[in-house]
Amino acid sequence: MPGIDRSVISHNLAVNEKCKPVVQKRRNFNPERSAAIKEKVSKLLAARSIREVKYLEWVANVVLVKKKNNQWRMCVDFTDLNKACPKDSFPLPRIDQLVDATAGHETLSFMDAYSGYNQIKMHKLDEEKTAFTTDQGLYCYTVMPFGLKNAGATYQRLVNKMFARQIGRNMEVYADDMLTKSITADRHTDDLRETFDVLVRYGMKLNPAKCVFGVPFGRFLGYQVHQRGI
Repeated sequence: MPGIDRSVISHNLAVNEKCKPVVQKRRNFNPERSAAIKEKVSKLLAARSIREVKYLEWVANVVLVKKKNNQWRMCVDFTDLNKACPKDSFPLPRIDQLVDATAGHETLSFMDAYSGYNQIKMHKLDEEKTAFTTDQGLYCYTVMPFGLKNAGATYQRLVNKMFARQIGRNMEVYADDMLTKSITADRHTDDLRETFDVLVRYGMKLNPAKCVFGVPFGRFLGYQVHQRGI
């Protein structure tokens, strides 16, 4: 996946130089979990989301979490790295205000970015700090992985920039949850075209399985929203 160009945004860790790098003690996994890790690493390599590395100062362990469909989700334990990073205080939108702002709109479209965080690239000099260990070797992320401190702030900074001319008018955005709204149904095609022009310009990809277009109501940020309100 090509992702967002680094000239637009990249994720910078800004690690405190006074913090000593940490190489976590390697964890052992049973055969089932080891196979799941191997499969996930292969997919990430194929997508060029990670690359193999060596001679590292920061190394973390992988963590497996069981999903609702009984599949394994692979995460990385960035606890030590996150402790060494200052907080990015970029403001996230207030959910109640975003939800209230959808009231009075006749037609709505709900969109979700495909692996949204992974569409933002890591700052080149910070890639190797995201390294993790597996039975197959050591790898680091070339894209922003879920679990890094300030990843949400970086993503919100991106979408605020992308949709600056639409937010509050015909669109509301909270991280990778996007909603295009139209006062009347006959305007919705034009509003969606404006949204898709922006998505194409920046190269952001959507997840079709989680998108719903041209409906009178739907779920947004945990609330059922429609023309009359929540």
